Amino acid sequence: MTTADRHGHTLTDTGAEALARYEQALDDLLFFRPEVLDHARAVLADSPRSVMGRILVAYLGVLATEEKDAAAAREAFLRFRSGLDPTRLTPRERGHTAAVTAWLDGDLHGAGRLLGDLSLAFPRDALALFAGHQHDFLTGDAQRLRDRIGGALDAWDEDDPHHGPLLGMYAFGLEESGHYEHAEQVGLAALAQHPDDVWGIHGVVHTYEMRGRFADGIRFLDARTDDWASGTLLTGHNWWHYALYALETGDTSRVLEIYDSALHHDGSAGAAMELLDAAALLWRLYLAEDVQSARWARLADAWESRRDGPYYAFNDAHAVMAYVGAGRIAQAQRLVQDRERWLATAPGVCNRAMTADIGLPVCRALIAYGQQDHDRAADLLLPVRHRLNDFGGSHAQRDAIQRTLVEAALRAGRTDLARTLLSERIQLRPICPYNWSAKARLEERLGDPARAAAARARAAAQAGA
Repeated sequence: MTTADRHGHTLTDTGAEALARYEQALDDLLFFRPEVLDHARAVLADSPRSVMGRILVAYLGVLATEEKDAAAAREAFLRFRSGLDPTRLTPRERGHTAAVTAWLDGDLHGAGRLLGDLSLAFPRDALALFAGHQHDFLTGDAQRLRDRIGGALDAWDEDDPHHGPLLGMYAFGLEESGHYEHAEQVGLAALAQHPDDVWGIHGVVHTYEMRGRFADGIRFLDARTDDWASGTLLTGHNWWHYALYALETGDTSRVLEIYDSALHHDGSAGAAMELLDAAALLWRLYLAEDVQSARWARLADAWESRRDGPYYAFNDAHAVMAYVGAGRIAQAQRLVQDRERWLATAPGVCNRAMTADIGLPVCRALIAYGQQDHDRAADLLLPVRHRLNDFGGSHAQRDAIQRTLVEAALRAGRTDLARTLLSERIQLRPICPYNWSAKARLEERLGDPARAAAARARAAAQAGA
């Protein structure tokens, strides 16, 4: 029993009803709808041996960086593979089987290469492109984030219903590669096709963040509230971006309102990506000496209740932020010690290198910062500051760690380092109130009140623009 999707890709052991469910699940995936898992499972309810149905469910098990979900997905997919005759599969299905198996086994980079091979051979395979795009985000590979999609777009007709989501992905890749104006244009073109494309909205939002267009970002999100602000898998993350805008304008009350209503509250699911955004936002306030003890305590409790193992180093760093912010230094140190023990016997999975090379130095630096050992925090972050992308995330997400280095240098009295770091930041992002307020503090330390006043005035002007 085989069928073919609307792009001519054969689906082995997939009936007509299951095919319709698969197409709906794929559409849900591209538009970040919560119903995606239900529709993916419905494929298997109709056709339990559907190869692409099993592959789709397996990808869903790893994309959210949830250790327990990934373990369950691996077990289920291995059981399915044990009874699978690979000679019955199409070349595309064999490629996906290899890619998702590599990912489930912890070989992210191997999975990324295999997904790239799929996109070369089948450039209109939306699942390969989406999974590959998310892989590139999770591994911080900005060029592949851009070119994986850019290399396939020529094969797509503009009137294809999934052309718009591909443009949204491409916009994010362009932004992470520094092509901000082009990224905005491509993102807006995606939204012209599908106003509710929340990943396209996300791509445009990033361009405003990186160019310091905070007021434009707020207006953009306000004008599209009905398209992104509730009911999607990306709702919380886009609210996080809104909060970053508000933070730059100095509206801390709005930041906390967003935090309490959209990022972390009593009804929060406790998903890793949700807690990650919450920690990254509170950490920015922590660096500004804005104490949020009660919020930190609740967030640290949420991280602790997850009992995560060494699955994704980027998550570990944000758990440590929460523990340090809550004053639970011993808990943060225990996480570091657990990862150190794991490294001694860890298999050669990608997270091993992420943890050893980037994750642990960052976690140790965050702990040192919390202990007010700012010299040590700076010393730990300096060697990895140009390699932070190696453990995933976006420029906007990783900026919390870059700011920690700036603050550590300022508080340690390392004025030469602080001057260099702030010069780099200001040349790259001249419109950023944080950069100028930090510059003002540096000039005060250097004994130049006139330059400090000028920097402070510039920060205030940008915040109120």
